[in-house]
Amino acid sequence: MTDSVDRPASTGTGTDEKAGLEQFKAYRGLDASRLSKAEARFERRRQTAGFVAGPAVALLLLCLPLDLPWNQQALAAVFAFTVIFWLTEAIPIPATALLSVALMVVLNVGSADEVLGSFGDTIVLLYLGAFFISQALLKHGLAERAAYTMLASRWVGDSVVRVIFAVGFVTCLFSAFVSNTVTVAMLLPTTLGVIVAISRQLGLADPTRLRIGTCLLLMLAFSASIGGALTPVGAPHQLIGRDLLESATDQRVSFFDWTAIAFVFAIPLLAALLLLLVRLNRPEATSIDGLAATMASKRDACGPFSRGELNTLIVFGLVVVGWLLPGIAGVVLGSDSEIYTTLADNLDEGIVAILGASLLFLLPTDRRERTFTIEWQDAVKTDWGTLLFIICGAALGAQLTDTGLAERIGGDLGSTFGSANVVLLTFLAVLLAILISEIGSNLAAVGIVVPIVIPIAAAAGVDPMLPGLAATFGSSFGFMMPISTPQNALVYATGAVPITKMVRSGIVFDVLAAVFVTASVLVMGTALGLA
Repeated sequence: MTDSVDRPASTGTGTDEKAGLEQFKAYRGLDASRLSKAEARFERRRQTAGFVAGPAVALLLLCLPLDLPWNQQALAAVFAFTVIFWLTEAIPIPATALLSVALMVVLNVGSADEVLGSFGDTIVLLYLGAFFISQALLKHGLAERAAYTMLASRWVGDSVVRVIFAVGFVTCLFSAFVSNTVTVAMLLPTTLGVIVAISRQLGLADPTRLRIGTCLLLMLAFSASIGGALTPVGAPHQLIGRDLLESATDQRVSFFDWTAIAFVFAIPLLAALLLLLVRLNRPEATSIDGLAATMASKRDACGPFSRGELNTLIVFGLVVVGWLLPGIAGVVLGSDSEIYTTLADNLDEGIVAILGASLLFLLPTDRRERTFTIEWQDAVKTDWGTLLFIICGAALGAQLTDTGLAERIGGDLGSTFGSANVVLLTFLAVLLAILISEIGSNLAAVGIVVPIVIPIAAAAGVDPMLPGLAATFGSSFGFMMPISTPQNALVYATGAVPITKMVRSGIVFDVLAAVFVTASVLVMGTALGLA
């Protein structure tokens, strides 16, 4: 690794930078990416296997003479069918979730009113409000401004390692409140621009061959998963996991509780990620003269804050305060305090989110033109598929508890884990969730693991809150393969991240994540009184 590279500042024009960016492959989601013949063949076989195995296993479970009441046996068939379809993605995951709800009603697992009760949950408002706010952040370019401001700071300077850390820090910050995929999509053009600028400073023609570029892109993808775990709204599947736990244990996991636990493992994970990526990929230089000046020019090109940016910042700040205030009041004044009780009852997270989102429709950006911070055409870009998964996944989890099937499964499996302690169960839960995320999706991981971990823990005499919470956090991680998460697919599609480097870095980081999450959940969860 070279200590420093002294190059004259790039005299390239905007056209030069555009030409550099065009050397990267078009970044896009995995569904839209061009799969190789082998990858396409694998995907077809995986989906075909699901089409065959899903209905076959469901029919087998329906016909076997099991010692179960009909509603439990029918639910077992629906659950097995759903898990297989989620893992193989035989049809889109949200479509499978909808189908599972319909099958539960048709097979008389419960009445329509019972099964569809989750459609009125405030979790729907929480997701919608958070997504509307993220649309405002995306629309008004706050992520790009924040990235260049951080990269141009005196602390970062010309240090390559600090540039890599700055990209990870900004990504964590935004992905805590904006979906991981949207955050990476917002920051990817900025990161590619940084890589092009570095390649110009180094005098290299092909920016896709830079080891620094590999470090930056992997930091972008991996840190989004870390930041997404910082708050319940950072990743949609986390809302499902939390809802399942709260329903099963009758104990609330507040926004403050969640963030406090996640903060403890996020800091060492981000530091470990930086050391890991630098160690495995060995950047070409430790510092590059003129890099800070290049970033400063890009920051200045953003111009002064627009009215839309200011409005979004105000609303964003108010919503975060509303989410954190009950938890802070509980810590400072105690959970028996009347003030805490009032705040917890009145500042429901879903209501706070939707109030903040509504303000975005009211705060103008141009009174004469009657334009506002966001318009309805921005709001309709909501990821409705994910929202459907959240609602239907909650319905499936609720029926597992209400019918008694979860308790029956836990009792049958409890003998296996009867002597297991909370540490072992928590570690196994997070590890299993990570493994399923690698081969399936974050949504599938939380929908499969959490409903199973809860009864197993209960049967083993362990409070299910901590193992279930660890599994929910673990479902956010999956660093090994391009198909593990959409953000991995986005950076891999640039052509600047070799698959071998992603796998090598991802395997090590999966293990580190499992260890840090387990330790944080056990220590902080106990300290906060969750177990």
